[in-house]
Amino acid sequence: MEPKKKEGQKVTTHRICRVKRELRYIDEDTIADRVGGITSEFIRGFELLAKYDLAATFFGSSKCSLDSEIYKQAKDLAHKLSDVGFTVITGGASGIMESANSGAYEAGGNSVGINISLPAEQMDNKFTTDSEEFSHFFTRKVMLTFASEVYIYFPGGFGTLDEFFEILTLIQTKKIEAIPIILVGRKFWTPIIKLIKEELFEKHHTILEEDMNIYTLVDSVDEAYNVILKEVCE
Repeated sequence: MEPKKKEGQKVTTHRICRVKRELRYIDEDTIADRVGGITSEFIRGFELLAKYDLAATFFGSSKCSLDSEIYKQAKDLAHKLSDVGFTVITGGASGIMESANSGAYEAGGNSVGINISLPAEQMDNKFTTDSEEFSHFFTRKVMLTFASEVYIYFPGGFGTLDEFFEILTLIQTKKIEAIPIILVGRKFWTPIIKLIKEELFEKHHTILEEDMNIYTLVDSVDEAYNVILKEVCE
């Protein structure tokens, strides 16, 4: 017998939600294999980075072309930083990553690639002097940020923005040291910074005013280079 409904009580139709995709079955062996793989990636990554001291990590689109202005800027900046002793670290693939690696390579410096294996194959660029490949984005991101004294962001897509906001969060919450974040390209970054200021800070109050001092916006290679030397070097 169904319970009587009280006057004004909403009648709810119960249904069971069924997941469209096949659910993964994870047994103890699967868990052990996954954890072992993650541990191996961390070990290989830390051993790679232990070779290098002063470093700068470049982030940005994998899709920009050789003749684009941002490609040339990333290459020039990496070359200049390599000349004063920076190891240049990138995601190891094409676009901005390739341009930064090529600048360091041509300067005769350390040019490190930390690549990721993807369903759509992502090839290492030919300008790295040292590299490792990872299966997990989160272990790769740890390596991209662990050894560097400055993070340099050129225009990019979802991946670049993901890396940008994650580093912002880690610095904001004091999970990592406040290391300079340089945003290169006023035209690209201004709308994003405007959104942060007007929507997050002024309208919704979801960040503090001081949080907007975590990053520095520049518009040229020389400007970026001078800020980095001032912030990082003695």
